[in-house]
Parts: sequence; C-alpha cells; structure tokens
Amino acid sequence: MGRRILNDALRTMVNADRRGKATALLQPISGVMVSFLNIMKHRGYIKNFEVVDPHRVGKINVELHGRIKDCKALTYRQDLRAKEIEQYRVRMLPTRQWGYVVITTPNGVLDHEEAIRQNVGGQVLGYFH
Repeated sequence: MGRRILNDALRTMVNADRRGKATALLQPISGVMVSFLNIMKHRGYIKNFEVVDPHRVGKINVELHGRIKDCKALTYRQDLRAKEIEQYRVRMLPTRQWGYVVITTPNGVLDHEEAIRQNVGGQVLGYFH
C-alpha cells in the first residue's frame, strides 16, 4: 500500500509540473515519501517541501522547479545488488546524462550514485528524471 501512495504523489507532482503550477499538494503521506522528496530536493528537481500535520493523515506542500520530466514509483519489489545498480539505471532511465534511481537500502533511502559509492544494494523504490 505504501508504494501506491508514493506513486500517486509522484504522479500528482508530474501533472502539476506539466501544467506549469508552482506548487503541488500531496496527501496522504508516508516516511518513504519524505525520504524520496529529500533526494529530489538534494538533486535540484524540487525547490522545497513542507510537511503539514504529520501526526494525522498529513499533507506535503511541494514547491516545484519545473525540471521534472517523469517520476514513477515501482509497485513491485525488485532487489538489486550493488553491482547491478548501474545496469538497471541504464535500462530504466532515458539517457546517461540525467535522472536518478531511488533505492531503499540498509543505510536508508539513497539514490543510485550514493548506493554505488557506499557499495550497498537494496530494493528499487522508483526513479525520476
């Protein structure tokens, strides 16, 4: 169920970005979604986000940058070893120049570059470019 929530939120952001809106309101929220958004913010795909009322259903207000072409959460669990991450990235992303695969690892939720640097594998959450 958590991956469905993440996928719905990411699709909401993509649709708002394509319509030229400056913000997107995401609800319900999860901890994985906050980690995913932190990676997107760190990589410059969104400006900022604010979690509102995290103790109940919660909402996240995301300020968009206008850089998101596509982002998806995978609804099936796919395990990757550290050696397989680069092959998976080449297969899933449209080019080698931009985009990130987000992986949940024993060290937390990381993008593919951090996972390769730390030499850890895990399960693929999704990707954005």
